[in-house]
Amino acid sequence: MTISSDWQELRTQYGELVEAFGRGWEDGGADDIADLFTDEGVFKPSPFDALLTGRAAIVEYWKEVPLEQAEIAFRSGEIFAAGPWFATEFKCTFRRRRTGTKVEVRGALFCETVDGKIAEMRMYWHRTTYGA
Repeated sequence: MTISSDWQELRTQYGELVEAFGRGWEDGGADDIADLFTDEGVFKPSPFDALLTGRAAIVEYWKEVPLEQAEIAFRSGEIFAAGPWFATEFKCTFRRRRTGTKVEVRGALFCETVDGKIAEMRMYWHRTTYGA
């Protein structure tokens, strides 16, 4: 296997993780998202949030999404890979259930992987809201 094919294989693997993460967000699949992480995986939802460690903590964070967000659409950009690390930009749009406000979140994911699972994910993002 050449360096080029190794890199492409990693990009494909990491792209599948990001796609599964996006589907989990869209579907309200807290367990599906947590299953992408190692047992002691770390998730940092934003630069201002505390680290969440372990699948149970990740499920706890994501389980409220279906109650608060509707019409969720997640898209990601090109995967930038370096060994066990990868990064990508993302855009997620949704409507707040209580107010009807439309929200657009644009940001980046920075991840470290171990054995095909996410060991750490850090999200950096900016949110824009639009009228109902």
